[in-house]
Amino acid sequence: MENILELENVTMQFGGVVAVNNLSLKVGKDEIVALIGPNGAGKTTAFNCITGVYEPTNGAINFNGRRIIVNTPQAKMRKLYAGEHKSLYAKEKVLSPTPDEITKMGIARTFQNIRLFKSMSVYDNVLTAMHLRARQNVFSATFRLSYKEERRMRAETEELLKEQNLYEVRNEIATSLPYGKQRRLEIARALATRPKLLLLDEPAAGMNPQETQELASFIKEIKDRYALSIFMIEHHMDLVMNISDRIYVLDFGSLIAEGSSEEIQRNQKVIDAYLGVKEDV
Repeated sequence: MENILELENVTMQFGGVVAVNNLSLKVGKDEIVALIGPNGAGKTTAFNCITGVYEPTNGAINFNGRRIIVNTPQAKMRKLYAGEHKSLYAKEKVLSPTPDEITKMGIARTFQNIRLFKSMSVYDNVLTAMHLRARQNVFSATFRLSYKEERRMRAETEELLKEQNLYEVRNEIATSLPYGKQRRLEIARALATRPKLLLLDEPAAGMNPQETQELASFIKEIKDRYALSIFMIEHHMDLVMNISDRIYVLDFGSLIAEGSSEEIQRNQKVIDAYLGVKEDV
């Protein structure tokens, strides 16, 4: 299977604390892959490294067949570094794109805590994201030659809102929507950037069982409709087991298991990580 995302030996260290340790994983094209683990395992930190929020201390990330992020311990971190493969990437040029540059490459994400533009309408939240892909420049904007581009973006915004069943509430303030619709709007805004890979950080957080079930169907639907690969962090195991093609498990920043839903459910290391290990007396 062709991979759209590859993490190679990614380590994220804050001072003397290793939050993510030597993480290597792959997301195949057209796959739904889940990253699970107890609270504090390093899942969101890994997402932040992928999306340019953090510059990893060490390691490399490939997207859609090319290297997009690479780093090696530098300055004081050369002495403090507690991870593996300290010198593996020392000869490579450091690549550290910003979050907006990562988004333009085709990676979009949502957040555990919904981050909508609170004072904007539903419509304007999506339209703002559309501008990331605007085909215009300083010349066209100065001489008002971009009206066709603006009209195109508005038409695509309306179409996307209709597809996501949000058109009827397009003029409402985003944060006035029910929680489930706010989640749907955040995903719609991410889709407006035309991603190839969508990262979902706990999309079912705060949802009741019925909303979680609807979310599972929604994720499958957008994957097929928009030809997406999806990489998600999630604590709702029913959702994870229901829709994931493969699952990776983190514990204390390190990968402890990977496999299918059935394999993960039977894995004793995973069971111990979630339930704890009984100590000998």
